[in-house]
Formats: sequence, C-alpha cells, structure tokens
Amino acid sequence: MTGLDLSLARERPTDAAWRDPARYWPTLTAATRGLDAPVGALHLGALRHNARDMVRRAGGTTIRIASKSVRVRSVIEALLAQPGYRGVLAYTLSEALWLADTVADLVVGYPTAERGSIRRLATDADAASRITLMVDSPSQLDLVDSVLPPGRRETIRVCLELDASWDAPVLGHLGVRRSPVHHPADAGALAAYIARRPGFRLVGMMSYEAQIAGIASRPVGRPAHGVLNRWMQSRSMPELVERRALAVAAVREHAELEFVNGGGTGSLELTAADASITEIAAGSGLFGGHLFDGYAQFTPAPAAAFALDVVRSPSPRHATVLGGGWIGSGPPGPDRVPRIVWPEGLAMLPRESAGEVQTPVTGRAAARLRVGDRVWFRHTKSGELSEHVNEFALVDGDEHVGSVPTYRGEGRAFL
Repeated sequence: MTGLDLSLARERPTDAAWRDPARYWPTLTAATRGLDAPVGALHLGALRHNARDMVRRAGGTTIRIASKSVRVRSVIEALLAQPGYRGVLAYTLSEALWLADTVADLVVGYPTAERGSIRRLATDADAASRITLMVDSPSQLDLVDSVLPPGRRETIRVCLELDASWDAPVLGHLGVRRSPVHHPADAGALAAYIARRPGFRLVGMMSYEAQIAGIASRPVGRPAHGVLNRWMQSRSMPELVERRALAVAAVREHAELEFVNGGGTGSLELTAADASITEIAAGSGLFGGHLFDGYAQFTPAPAAAFALDVVRSPSPRHATVLGGGWIGSGPPGPDRVPRIVWPEGLAMLPRESAGEVQTPVTGRAAARLRVGDRVWFRHTKSGELSEHVNEFALVDGDEHVGSVPTYRGEGRAFL
C-alpha cells in the first residue's frame, strides 16, 4: 500500500471502537484472519486519534517525531504531512541518512561514533543540510574531525544536549544518565567552545526530562509508586523550567538557535508550557503501548498490537501460543512484558512468563481456546514491536486495507 492516509482533518469517529474490547479485538481478529501469525496490526482510526490528541496536548507547540518509537517509514512520512508535526528525532546517524532521502529535517537524538556514517554525512552537502548531530562534549567534535577535518568536509550542524535530570534533596539524581552538561554556565561554556571550532555550526539545543515524560504518574497496580512519582514530577518540572531558561539564554549568547527541543509523550502539556521550548519530541503515544496506560493526563488508544496463534493445550487449564517474548527496554519487571488483552481472563504463568518461542497462558478463558485461535497482546512501549514484525497489517474501521513495512521489513536494523 502506498499513500498512507493519516489525515487528522478527517471526520472524527463518533464511536471509538477501542473503548469496547469485546468489539475491538474480535474486529481485528476478523480483519486479519487470512494472515499468518505473528500478526502486527495497526488500527488507522486509533492511530489518527492518538496523533490528534498529541497535537491537542502540545497546545500549538510543534511535535518532532521520535522515530525510535515508530520505526515505520511510511507512518513517519504520513504524519509529517499533518499540521502540528515537523521533523524527526532519529536514534542513529545511519537511520537519519536513510530517512534523509525524503525527510528534510532530522536531529540525531544521541551522540554518534559511526565513522562510516560520519564520512557519508561529511561528504554529502544535501545530507549535511538536513541532519543535525547531538553533542555534549568536545570529544564528540574531535571524533568527527578525526574522520574528516574542517576544510575537507561539509560544515556539520550540531545540537547541544542539556541534562534535564533533577538533583533532588536527599534522593539525589532522578532521571536518566545522558549529557554531562547540567548547569547553565556549563551549557554556555560548551556553546562558546563550539562557536570557536571550525567546521561546526550550533543550531539547536535539547533536554529530555525522562523523569517526567517517561515515568507513569498513576502506574497500574502500584498506587504508592504513583504518589511518589507525582511528588517528584511536581518539584522536578519547575526546577527544570527555570534552569533550562537560563541555559538557553547562555547558549544564545554564542549561537542563533533554530530550535529548542524538550519533553516527550508523557509530558506534552507541561513541556509546551515552558516558554523556552520551541518543539517537543514525542512518538510513543502514537502507537499506544500499555506502559502509557499509567499516565493521568492522557489515555492513548491501543493503535498497534500483535496476535499469536494457539498451538497446543498442555492441560484443560492451559493453552500455549507460539512466540511472545517481546520484552520492552528499561528495568526488568512485569511492566516490560507484553500484556494479554484478548480474550479477557488470560494470564501468563509466573514461572515462565513470555517465552522466546512459546508462551503458556492460563485463566478462565484458557479452557475455551483451541489450536489456531488468536490471542492479542499489547507491547510495552512502541519501538520494540516494529523490530519483531516485517510489516503491519492496516485496519481501517473493520477492514484490512493493506500493509506497510517496518524498518525490519525494509531490511534495516539500526540498533
């Protein structure tokens, strides 16, 4: 299928099918019945809903698509054609070079040491005008120069990353370990250094508040964690807003910034309210993995899901599906395992859980399952699902309307 239609201007459905599991999942089963498992399905109505809702939550601030959470080129390109979306936050330079054939504005969200890709970027004027590299120390600039020095290559666009974690009283570091640049003075000093280095142009600034955007405010089944998370977020965000504004001002003394990026799916409203931000990077809310069911401020539709076949019945109380061990990244735990969503009344076995090639299930619905029946799962986050299927079956309404390849289906594995 070509020309994927994700127009957000289409009439909004009066009946959101995904709100009724007894209707939604059997509809996906019927629409994809002719496809062999594992089946990755993408419900276009649910995807449009999520895309519209993210734009609404961003309140007029542009969303840069975090490609790691999608990994389907046609979906990325279709969204970039919609109001409210502009540019891609890629996760590797080789991916950005691949996307640059059709995407005009790419920021690589993490520093790179891909020497071959750096050489390609440095010797391609068009790619160098479209792609911006992430940096947080002089050593990353040194690596680029070691591949090709200034005067023998194109000028490289770079983005300075500010550490957005919170140094909390007593608790210490809360957030992820990313950039060493934490204080406004550090950001200003690095910006001044970059400005003096030939062969580079500082065009952007980024800070990802993972402790806010990536932590559920109301995690399912863990109310005590929710209280702690909300307390942390209510104090971390004001600190970051003040510090980020000072850092942006310090950097602007040395560079004309084209963009200041922040946030993520879980913090769209809060990040959009920060006057220093010009765009927000987000992607996980588009497909709606089950990790995001634990956020108080929004509820994504389960736009992407996968189905596996029942292949055996070990006992009258059990059934076994082929596959299932598609584990999400992050701290190992039950919340990183795919969640069974249909039929209702199924659970994995604690001693086996989701297996590499088989997943036994039990519960009141297990006795009714027969060989060849389908069991539907929701993935934890977003990107990992695209790494396990070659394509997504597209379902619009109750019809299978085509398919689109994932990165994997196009023969690409960037990480």
